[in-house]
Amino acid sequence: MSNKDTSFKHIPNSINCNGKVLDFEQTKVMGILNFTTDSFYDGGKYSEHDIRIAQCEKMISEGAHIIDVGAFSSRPGADFISTEEEKSRLLPDLESLSKRFPQTIFSVDTFRSEVAEAAYNHGADIINDISGGTLDNNMFLKVSQLDIPYILMHMHGNPQTMQMAPIKNNVVEKISSFFMDSFEKLSGLGVKDIILDPGYGFGKSLESNYELLKKQEDVRINNLPILTGLSRKSMIYKILNNSPEEALSGTITLNTIALQNGANILRVHDVKEAVQCIKLFEFYDNIDE
Repeated sequence: MSNKDTSFKHIPNSINCNGKVLDFEQTKVMGILNFTTDSFYDGGKYSEHDIRIAQCEKMISEGAHIIDVGAFSSRPGADFISTEEEKSRLLPDLESLSKRFPQTIFSVDTFRSEVAEAAYNHGADIINDISGGTLDNNMFLKVSQLDIPYILMHMHGNPQTMQMAPIKNNVVEKISSFFMDSFEKLSGLGVKDIILDPGYGFGKSLESNYELLKKQEDVRINNLPILTGLSRKSMIYKILNNSPEEALSGTITLNTIALQNGANILRVHDVKEAVQCIKLFEFYDNIDE
């Protein structure tokens, strides 16, 4: 084995996701399936039921361990939709997909506790909250009541304001402090299964995003798993002077760095490429020096 710090491997062996086991023996891939019309990369691409089923099946066949579905776009300046609209977009196909692919773990990307509860009742196995409980004061309690794994993400501001005054200094310290405070609240409510997401692109300057990636292991608390979401984000295409559509190679590059710095889950649009990236990295990482 290499001489680098491997403390990130001492995380919980597995998480119970509504009877399905998510283990961390190897890095996992979360495939993104947006039900939105205005997401920054694939908004509207999967607007029809049959297309969503086909894309879900494709990602599973390529090696996705988790499918992350969402009906509220979190891109900067996205339209703000009502709770009822979010549920109407999300729930019918979530239920259909969870029944069609019963062995697959489905996470739901929402910051609303009411949507989280409805999603749980329609087949969700994990709640993925981009706001880390800051946009709905009832979210932590609801997750505790549902006894469902929770992805705690850091976001500075909200989707409408987060890039107006992004974090420019001390990003690692601010995220670590947020994680620790939130962990204590969640633990106090009895929430056991927590995954950390540093929230790349959510209210951080370009330089802060890269500082965070370089020091990603430093934001881990209590040996909890870290989810890294870098796929086709502006921190890639702003530097390469291209677009989300042209940012796959940049995504693979940054995912490799994320793996070096302790990522346990990669959240991606392109599952096959992420699986290959992990396979090569883990083979390399296990070669004796």
